[in-house]
Amino acid sequence: MQALTESIDKRAIIIGGSLAGLFAGVLLRTIGWQVDIYERSAHSLDSRGGGVVLQADVIRVFKQAGIATDTLGVDATERYYIQKDGHIEKMAMRQTLTSWNILYRSMRKSFPDDHYHQGKTLIKVQTNDNKATAIFADGTIETADLLIGADGPQSTVRQQLLPNYKPQYAGYVAFRGLVDEADLPSNAAAIFTERFVFYDFPNSQILAYLIPGENESLVSGTRRFNWVWYVNYDEQTELPAILTDKNDKQRAHSIPPDMIATSSERTMRDYADLVLVEPFKTLVAATKAPFVQSILDLEVPQMAFATIALIGDAAFIPRPHTAASTAKAAANALALVQALVSNCHDVHSALQSWQIEQLAYGRQLCAHGQRLGNSSQFSYGKGRIVV
Repeated sequence: MQALTESIDKRAIIIGGSLAGLFAGVLLRTIGWQVDIYERSAHSLDSRGGGVVLQADVIRVFKQAGIATDTLGVDATERYYIQKDGHIEKMAMRQTLTSWNILYRSMRKSFPDDHYHQGKTLIKVQTNDNKATAIFADGTIETADLLIGADGPQSTVRQQLLPNYKPQYAGYVAFRGLVDEADLPSNAAAIFTERFVFYDFPNSQILAYLIPGENESLVSGTRRFNWVWYVNYDEQTELPAILTDKNDKQRAHSIPPDMIATSSERTMRDYADLVLVEPFKTLVAATKAPFVQSILDLEVPQMAFATIALIGDAAFIPRPHTAASTAKAAANALALVQALVSNCHDVHSALQSWQIEQLAYGRQLCAHGQRLGNSSQFSYGKGRIVV
């Protein structure tokens, strides 16, 4: 995809090639900037996420970038709240439910391959009055007018600029899974199709919805059910075991599909069979490769540092109950591009004006997520239910 306006003599370096980095990179190109993205992983980032509730800011990014939005997800028309006795409370609510993969692939196709660099591990960033420099482990040194840290919860950029601000474990994890539509018995599939379904019980919640299938398929019978289950684990005595993968490697905050230790997966499945109601019990049992991530809290006091900006989960991590992490990254990128245009591409002025609203937005989202997670309905951090 070519820049949508005449090129200007400005260059940006983006650290992190996931959604936040791609949102910023694609949008910067629409206002004429030269952009290079540097991603730590040498491999494709596909399949690193499950379902996503499609929010307005993400749609705005796609439309501003000239990317079609009519085939991004599956519509749900209502919510079901299943009770322990099987009774279902219904609420009319239309939402579009998509997948991390379809968003990533759509954005990745819209960013030129020769400016997307993989296997690039950042070592250090430097900034002066007019430029920012990135130094990589392979000896590469890149300098630009703007450097954007979009490198996620373990952001190397943030660690250098704000070394005392690190993600904090919130007291619980999210087990997640994807089930092909054809692999779920019809009676269970009927409950989850065209609905956002919840089951809340003391100290826990599980939810599920239908998303596009492999290769972004929206054809009935080829889609996938996405589920998320929040479970408490003590940070000192239980969490280390949950985050130790099947190769006995200790992970920082998450374990991808096919890598959960056999013992941990068995424990999760046994617990699901004990405490969940139908059709969630059937849904979890049908999952071939569950994965897990710890729920984190992160807030920063600053997002702009001369010619460097922090966006997405490198700056704020709202809890997933807000369904806003991806939308937040989109909002950061949209506002940054608008600030650059409004300030005639003067990076210093743009970043200072941009961060005021983005800091307020990040704090509001994090506070909202914490209220939901700590509410009497969920009571996270107070131990698992005993049946």
